[in-house]
Amino acid sequence: MSDTESGQSFDRHMLEALICPQTHARLDYDAEKQELVSRNAGLAFPIRSGIPVMLIDEARRLD
Repeated sequence: MSDTESGQSFDRHMLEALICPQTHARLDYDAEKQELVSRNAGLAFPIRSGIPVMLIDEARRLD
């Protein structure tokens, strides 16, 4: 189900204000997976109901 189908969407302008909690580097938005990706940390933070979950314990490790 996509953002639009679920009625929730991530405000891409929020991306400018968010940084990786581990490295303090910028994040990339992966619209398909609904994640914010920190390449420096090797982590992907989920976006749930349009809200980024910026907890390291909740992040997915990148392969």
